[in-house]
Amino acid sequence: MQDWLDAYGESHQNPLNKRIHWFAVPAIFLSVVGLLWSIPTPEFFGNYAWLNFATIAMLPVFIFYIRLSPTLTIGMMVYVIACLAICWLYVQNFTTPLWQASIAIFVLGWVMQFYGHKVEGKKPSFFEDIQFLMIGPAWLMSFIYDRFGIKY
Repeated sequence: MQDWLDAYGESHQNPLNKRIHWFAVPAIFLSVVGLLWSIPTPEFFGNYAWLNFATIAMLPVFIFYIRLSPTLTIGMMVYVIACLAICWLYVQNFTTPLWQASIAIFVLGWVMQFYGHKVEGKKPSFFEDIQFLMIGPAWLMSFIYDRFGIKY
């Protein structure tokens, strides 16, 4: 895991780019969860709000993270559950479809990301390896772990 985090960190040295990532990366992750949540589910899924494509898609996410760091996976799964809860609350309380809000957040997040990388002067890491799209959230979580002295 540390090799991935170090490689990701190489193109994230500029303080403004780092600050932008603290907002944009979690927002993009949440928006993807929201888009997955918005996909209509087949009838055989039953009438369970929590059983949808977002919750199902989190299984490979869990497997990806646990292979790299079981400890960091705990924090990431807490964030995943928070994203799922936000989507559920959104659907319960707003009339604008979740997919529309998710697209707006997604676009705004990526605009912020590309601006941050323009300031950085380096292209986003996922241009090198698509797996970096999953490393970005873990990179941020690693700072939280460091802050509390949790080894990952």
